[in-house]
Amino acid sequence: MIKQQFEVTPGYRKWTLGLLGVGGLVLLLGIFFLALSKDEHNQTRFWAVLLQNSTFFLLITNASMFFICITTMAMGGWQMAFRRVPEAISTLVPVFGVLALIVFIGIIFGHQHHIYHWIDKEHVEHDPILKGKSGLLNPTFFFIWTVITIGLWSFIGAKMRKLSERADEAMSLEEGKNFIHANTIWASAFLIFFGLTVGSTIPWLWLMSIDAHWYSTMYSWYTFASTFVSGMSLIALYVIYLKNNDYLEYTTDEQLHDLGKFMFAFSIFWTYLWYSQFMLIWYANIPEETVYFKPRMQGAYKGVFFLNLIVNFLLPFLLLMRKGSKRNFTTVTFVAVLIIVGHWIDFFQMVMPGPMGEHYSLSWFEFGILALYAGLIMHFVGKGLASRPLVAKYHPFLKESIIHHT
Repeated sequence: MIKQQFEVTPGYRKWTLGLLGVGGLVLLLGIFFLALSKDEHNQTRFWAVLLQNSTFFLLITNASMFFICITTMAMGGWQMAFRRVPEAISTLVPVFGVLALIVFIGIIFGHQHHIYHWIDKEHVEHDPILKGKSGLLNPTFFFIWTVITIGLWSFIGAKMRKLSERADEAMSLEEGKNFIHANTIWASAFLIFFGLTVGSTIPWLWLMSIDAHWYSTMYSWYTFASTFVSGMSLIALYVIYLKNNDYLEYTTDEQLHDLGKFMFAFSIFWTYLWYSQFMLIWYANIPEETVYFKPRMQGAYKGVFFLNLIVNFLLPFLLLMRKGSKRNFTTVTFVAVLIIVGHWIDFFQMVMPGPMGEHYSLSWFEFGILALYAGLIMHFVGKGLASRPLVAKYHPFLKESIIHHT
């Protein structure tokens, strides 16, 4: 008997409510003790932590729809046995998009110029570099492009999920062809827009403009690699959770192996970008470029900086190198959690040095907001998984997924 419908277990609900409770309490405490504090460092810390988490989790949940669209364009059927998992994760994009927008409004209209120096008009007028970038770095363009971006990510993602519902009902050969054609059209539209946003402009606006005097042509690819490997890890976690609860009967070690290969490969790809960006700047030794790495390598963030490399490259590389480890539930679960936390730390060191300088902290507020977002993921993904059958049994590529062998 195939278990088609996911049911939220009491244990899952307990963890979800626990994380949401802890995260919500920490957020309230943060508002009272940090955001409303007269100390500028406390205020900056509050908004910087929210910026780190809102952008990171929005981008990794959006990576699930990217995964769906690239496999759709490749006519790949191997993931059909668990496709409803990334679909459920992608339902968080509009939720996290709204939260990110609220954070941006709070930062810009709250005049948090310690985070985005370019919102201080007087400072821009006396800074030739910021003045030269003002055509891009200004609140009007920032908000218009951010709203368009989040809106189209959400709209096309919802369209792809709506099309997927069609595969829950029997269809003729002609209907099947039309179904594949429609999926291909919308997937290509998403990938084009994804390239124009995640692949270029959005990391510049949301993250790189924190250090507005510095720039890197590799920054967007670096951000993409970080969030995509985290997104694949989140998919793997849910696939293993469902398998352990006797769901996804058509998903085998073959699919898990492929998810493990994505995690392994993109950990290496992230490291390639990390090294390439760092090596070129270190070798040239130009002051306007090295200003980004100096506080991260030699200042208060030194430990975080090198921990980042160990957690996000060395450990996944060693643990996932063997074929058997990519098929082992325990190993893949451990590495997936390691990668997600590791790249959360990566975003921490991407965001904090600019606004916080050496006054950074990794304590109750940082980990409490992490718990809040983890709880939100569990709530909405659980809701998404329960909203429709876990396998699109009439999808034309389902048989290919069932007989998939690597």
